[in-house]
Amino acid sequence: MYARKLIVFALLVLLAVLIACAPAPTPAPAAKKGGKVTMAVWQSPITLNSNLGTQTVMDEVNVFIVEGFTKVMPDGARVPNLAKEVPTVQNGGVKDDGKTITYKLKEGIKWSDGQPLTCADFQFTLQAIMTPGVGVVSTTGYDKLASVDCPDPNTVVLKFKEFYAPYLTMFDNFILPKHATGDPKDMKNWAYNRKPIGTGPFKLDEWVADSYITLSRNPNFREKDKPYLDQVVIRIVPSSEVAMQLLASGEVDIVWNNTEADMPQLEKMAGVKISDPMQIGGERLFLNMAENKDPSDPKKPHLILNDVKVRQAIEYGINKQRIIDKLLFGKAKPGTNEINAGFFQCADFKPRGYDVAQAKKLLDEAGWVPGPDGIRVAKGAKVAPDGTRLRLKYSTTSGNKLREDSQVLIVEDMKAIGVELYIENAPSSVVIGTWDANSPRRHGNFDIIMYTTNAGIDPHSQMTNLFASWMIPHEGNKGGLNYTRFADPKVDELLQSAAKEPDMSKRRDLYCQIAKIGQEATNMIYLYQRLDLDSYRDRLLGWVPNAWDNNGWNAEEWSLK
Repeated sequence: MYARKLIVFALLVLLAVLIACAPAPTPAPAAKKGGKVTMAVWQSPITLNSNLGTQTVMDEVNVFIVEGFTKVMPDGARVPNLAKEVPTVQNGGVKDDGKTITYKLKEGIKWSDGQPLTCADFQFTLQAIMTPGVGVVSTTGYDKLASVDCPDPNTVVLKFKEFYAPYLTMFDNFILPKHATGDPKDMKNWAYNRKPIGTGPFKLDEWVADSYITLSRNPNFREKDKPYLDQVVIRIVPSSEVAMQLLASGEVDIVWNNTEADMPQLEKMAGVKISDPMQIGGERLFLNMAENKDPSDPKKPHLILNDVKVRQAIEYGINKQRIIDKLLFGKAKPGTNEINAGFFQCADFKPRGYDVAQAKKLLDEAGWVPGPDGIRVAKGAKVAPDGTRLRLKYSTTSGNKLREDSQVLIVEDMKAIGVELYIENAPSSVVIGTWDANSPRRHGNFDIIMYTTNAGIDPHSQMTNLFASWMIPHEGNKGGLNYTRFADPKVDELLQSAAKEPDMSKRRDLYCQIAKIGQEATNMIYLYQRLDLDSYRDRLLGWVPNAWDNNGWNAEEWSLK
């Protein structure tokens, strides 16, 4: 035993000597400075003032230029950006009633023209957004602010008239430089709209409409020696097919917004990498629970879809995996619920699977029996008179091949359980338009509508829009967004509790309770959650996929081999 201990001791001594004598690990090479990266997009911006535009391509440009208090990491965590820390109840940045939010700005931050960023810029931004008649995209949240107070230039205090649950989403990419804009009443004519000034790693040099936008290193960026690149060029091309050709030839380094159909070609393309984080949100069916009429009376039930067993049967009867395998090259996952990613994710949520036998059983129980041609008819159904055919209109945005192909598969699935769907599509401006544009989802003259939406980084607005009874659209509430006409007093109560809860963990629990109630009610059927696909040449270093943000979210870290 003693000899064995001596051997072990000797081995330990030898190991210590070897470790001491081993060469030090080679440090990672420093990122190379200089060079240009070109990204191909096939949308052309109308404006670069985020207060006036909604285009995705606008955000793809602005992410290099404009920043906010905080930003969102790939895992959905929110981290400081212009602010020193993310305000919370625990660190004192959020007062107990949630009506006072305090941000401390990092010292020495400058706009790209060299002027200091101060609290006064946040005050001006609020003034500009809330100026009547300007035509800003949204005042949501900002209309709940009583004031932005400035105890000193580096302290921004948001004073709310009432608690606003997604307070962390405010001032994300809307911050305006007071010294470099103009009269808020004249916002539509600002020079800023074509040449925004920001605090991000790059500044805008030139914008040639429908051709290209050139960005160069911001000499006043707060991080020493960053960004590494000299230039980023946004090249506006006619189509995604042209963008793919330019990527293959090496004329561009990044292709924005690939689709699953590009995957086989990209996987064979030499020197190209695919960025494929899972998207938030996803494609879903909206089932109208109120009468199908123009305009609908939300108090009157839908002839067929009023019955939860029918709605659940439709979900059981849809083979979501078949859609994914046949149309999305297997590069997606079945949909689950409204909150499927990030901090608020309902991680233990158990989705409803594909089960034809269960679908048929529920339809039998609901009083829908097979007719002579296999399509079911009412016999003792809740609302529909006996003999009513189980036939529903199925709509989506015309011209979208993926959606149209999905419809074909879902129509087949429904026929197998005795449900007849007929397709009636229309342009997106109609299907998902406004009340005044006679959108069927607003007016309620629809059975089933299919499109994609997501809850964003903070789900409060989305959960309220889709589940609150007070958000049901009607003549007196034309801006309502609860298109399924879902109404549940318990859900209303949970939403009202969440709207007053400053503790994010407690809010998450409330939203997940709503998601569970929503699954049982099945006012929406979540079909699939797609990948957020982009591609880039492997000479570009520092790329980090982030489904929560635009491609250039960490462009200060990009460099070239």
